[in-house]
Order: sequence, then C-alpha cells, then structure tokens
Amino acid sequence: MAQVRTFASLEELRSSVGEQLGTSDWLEIDQKRIDLFADATGDHQWIHVDPEKAESGPFGSTIAHGYLTLSLIPAFMPQLMNVEGVRMGVNYGVNKVRFPAPVPVGSRLRATARLGEVSEAGGGVQMVLHVTVEREGGDKPVCVAETVVRYYA
Repeated sequence: MAQVRTFASLEELRSSVGEQLGTSDWLEIDQKRIDLFADATGDHQWIHVDPEKAESGPFGSTIAHGYLTLSLIPAFMPQLMNVEGVRMGVNYGVNKVRFPAPVPVGSRLRATARLGEVSEAGGGVQMVLHVTVEREGGDKPVCVAETVVRYYA
C-alpha cells in the first residue's frame, strides 16, 4: 500500500520543493475502463475499443487513450500526498505532457511525483508537480506530466 506524504501546512509544502512524494499503488487498466472513457469523450478509435481488430494492429491488443492515462493522475495523488489545513484544492492545468509508451489493456499503472515549485497565486498557493506514470514491466514511462494544482486555505 502507498505511503502518503502528509504536509502539516502550506509552509511545510513550500519548504519541500524538489522532494519526491513517493509511489502510488498499482491500478489495472481493463477494457471496461477504456470503453467508459471512450463513451465519455466520444473517442471510439478502434485501437481503443475493438479488441478483435486491435489484436492484429500495431500494439497486439487495445490500448488505453493517452488522455485516460493523464486523467488518472488525480486518482493517484491522494496516495502520494495530503496537505492539511486547506479547504479546497483544484486542478489548474498541465504545463507539459507526453505519452512515451502505450498502455495495453490489462496493464497495471502507478505514479510517482516530485514537487517542482510552490508559489503564491490567485489568493492561494500554486504547486507544480512532475508526475511520472509507469506500466508494470515497461521499459519507458507511459505518461510524463507537469501538472499544476492550487490550494486554498
């Protein structure tokens, strides 16, 4: 089970820039999750939703959408960190994202993160996280993202 890094205050968060936040638990990506994401986004490309056709395609099976992988970062983050004394946190955006490797159906993913920067912004604190999502047994990350989160005390 992942060990959550707890920050007692925004000040402690500020003083932890550059530190690793740990590693999340593994999460399996099954076809049902891929199909639900396709339905939610309208992206029904065969490499994602047609197992029979995908079997003879370039990846040998269906693969998760890159944006599905990116969308899992908020699910991984509570396993990596918690900031006490805040009333609200919001995803503010992504500065950069890449998908270096595919996520075949049945893959197990987990995330690691490093606290990149913390600054005052919009009446709160803005945090930039460098997040890497890896596939169990993979030789390259499946997602590398620089995400931006704002916390309000």
